[in-house]
Amino acid sequence: MIQIAEVLSPQPNVLWKLVKQAGVNHAVGVLPPDTGGPERPWDFTPLMRLKTRYEDAGFELAVIESSPPMQKIRLGLPGRDEEIEWFNTMLRNMGALHIPVICYNFMAVFGWLRTHTAIPWRGGALVTGYNHDVMRDGPLTEYGVVTEEQLWENFAYFLRKVLPAAEKAKVKLALHPDDPPLSPIRGIGRIMRSVEGFQRVLDMADSEYNGLTLCQGNFALMTDDLPAVIRHFGRQGKIHFVHFRDVRGTPEHFVETFHEEGRTDMLACMRAYQEIGFEGVLRPDHVPTLEGDCNDNPCYSNLGRLLAIGYITGLREAVYGRNSATEAVPGPNAVVRTYNHQEIPEVSLKRGEPTS
Repeated sequence: MIQIAEVLSPQPNVLWKLVKQAGVNHAVGVLPPDTGGPERPWDFTPLMRLKTRYEDAGFELAVIESSPPMQKIRLGLPGRDEEIEWFNTMLRNMGALHIPVICYNFMAVFGWLRTHTAIPWRGGALVTGYNHDVMRDGPLTEYGVVTEEQLWENFAYFLRKVLPAAEKAKVKLALHPDDPPLSPIRGIGRIMRSVEGFQRVLDMADSEYNGLTLCQGNFALMTDDLPAVIRHFGRQGKIHFVHFRDVRGTPEHFVETFHEEGRTDMLACMRAYQEIGFEGVLRPDHVPTLEGDCNDNPCYSNLGRLLAIGYITGLREAVYGRNSATEAVPGPNAVVRTYNHQEIPEVSLKRGEPTS
């Protein structure tokens, strides 16, 4: 059964309660900032405390969607072996704590990029977009030209070093696509930008722990038949995590949309996940900023996320049935309240007070 999750900050905030009230029982966690202290965020004790905070709030920590520093790994620079050891330390600790999936990426220098973060959309909601014309003539970065061939070599080196640790820890590697799936950008190659590129990654090592994050917004820009791509990777057992979002446009020029008005048949995608027997989690990703929310963190509006959760919950019910949602398992310190329905007053359908 597919489960709906939400990415939650390392410390409790209002969103934790809102998504819990919306019926979400699974958390996607991120590491807290590295302060350079004796314990790093990926060490056992900080990671254990992070997991406990989610569990105490009634969430199952299903995925970690961040990693120790990887820039030297991606660029093949001196010091990459130390970064790889940090990554492997995190895998070992995740295994010890039974956190099953890590979502990581191989985007060198740049993470996900947008040229516009406040495009007026439906009803005045704000969405993000990318226009490569703005970036095309941008200067090289301090790293100069980084070719795709270099990145493939560096990725192969990384995978050889970390996959044995992942297998031993029983933690699944979920590689995220490049965003946008376009190469090069300011001289920096991008290699995780096509269905064929991801198949190449999977063919490098035939392991159940070598897999991908099916980020629908990115893959929708790589293919005209996203449900077929879901089935292609899903039948290999390689989808370890899902980002459920949508776009309009091309890799060179696109906008992110409300979940229900992009280029993709989202119901067909949900049916594809059911067809392949996907048992992991998805989270709504990159939502519009709605009226009343601040756009300081574009794509992560609280109200937008609640709207997306409701939409995805409806899709899941349409595909999996009325009882598709599972009950949360309360954390060890959670307060569980039960109610006797006979104690709840009957409510009149007419305007006014309860009838008793």
